[in-house]
Amino acid sequence: MTFRAIKSFRLELDGPEDAVFSSGEVVSGQVVLELRSAIRVQSMKVLGRGVANAHWLENRSVGMNSIYNDYTSKITYFRKRQHLIRDNGELTTLPAGKHEFPFSFQLPEETLVTSFEGKHGSIRYWVKVKLHRPWATVKKIKKEFTVIEPIDINTPALLAPQAGTKDKMARVWYRNFGQVSVTAKIDRKGYTPGEVIPVFAEFDNSTSRSVVPKAYITQTQTFIARGTMKQKRSVVATLCGDVVGARRRETWHGRAIKIPPVGPSILQCRIIKVEYMLRVCVDVPGTSKLCLELPLVMGTIPLHPFGSRTSSVSSQYSVNLEWLRMAIPEQPEPPPDYSSVVTEEEAQQCNSVAPRPAEDLSGILERPLMAFVQEFRFRPPPVYSEIDPNPQPFNMRPRCMTC
Repeated sequence: MTFRAIKSFRLELDGPEDAVFSSGEVVSGQVVLELRSAIRVQSMKVLGRGVANAHWLENRSVGMNSIYNDYTSKITYFRKRQHLIRDNGELTTLPAGKHEFPFSFQLPEETLVTSFEGKHGSIRYWVKVKLHRPWATVKKIKKEFTVIEPIDINTPALLAPQAGTKDKMARVWYRNFGQVSVTAKIDRKGYTPGEVIPVFAEFDNSTSRSVVPKAYITQTQTFIARGTMKQKRSVVATLCGDVVGARRRETWHGRAIKIPPVGPSILQCRIIKVEYMLRVCVDVPGTSKLCLELPLVMGTIPLHPFGSRTSSVSSQYSVNLEWLRMAIPEQPEPPPDYSSVVTEEEAQQCNSVAPRPAEDLSGILERPLMAFVQEFRFRPPPVYSEIDPNPQPFNMRPRCMTC
């Protein structure tokens, strides 16, 4: 029978199993068809797709009935088609044995969105093969591949420090317990999974109760369809600090919070977004917590070893300053007294020596002149004069300082 004639029908992509693609690259592979006996084929084609899809249901009760609202949105990023066996009105006979049909297509040059799987939507890229035979169902194979949008964190926008301040009055019913404030800063906005974020923060607790400072890395998935937005938030990393007593202050000098293996940020898709945030919070007993949010971007291209020229130059300059501090004292020591170096006997011997005859300087102009430059520790100050060396002419109109 026809369905027993096909021994195997599979789709193989070139490269490793976990290969990752990006915009402009070529996806290639082959379709392998092994037959026990000859079959007749009408057509066989390869389809390439890239689709973002958001979908969820919401219900509301109307009396005794429930009404469901369907929210769906879809974006197609690319659509490719290649015929391996073209349908020209005649059947093609394939003999028994193994047949390989290579294919390849290029991804669009435009920026593609990173592959994603979420609760209410997905961004998927796949290759599908369809085999059409007479008097038989269409045989299909589908294989997905991963696309990563490159996000380079070595850009000025992602290397910029992030900082903020927030305060709140702790209040229970009509009684105020005082004010709580938090100030936090991180070195930059862009990070990659596996990195450690040093958190610099200051917690000022002016209340009569103890508070607990914490820091979280949160992921927010946003799905948009028909003008409605659906969000899903999750905590991916946590950092807990020590208890700050009443009317006390606590400082974090670069407390470390490590980024776990998470997907990169998705910011270029109109219907699906994945954003990250560093939240520095203070839990106040009896009232809602105080939270300061600092935006993060999870990139795919890590920080270069010498990516920040400013930091490298500043660190080098600080090292040079330390070397100068060790080499040159702050205040130069005064020279020793003449009497402490030369004894009285040596001084008398020097005075008793007959004076030398004057040198003959007649041939001094025939020899090359060598300049002697006195070395100073500090530059001499500019010459001060009570008289202006560049006086203003009397016939010049005075300049108005306001125009």
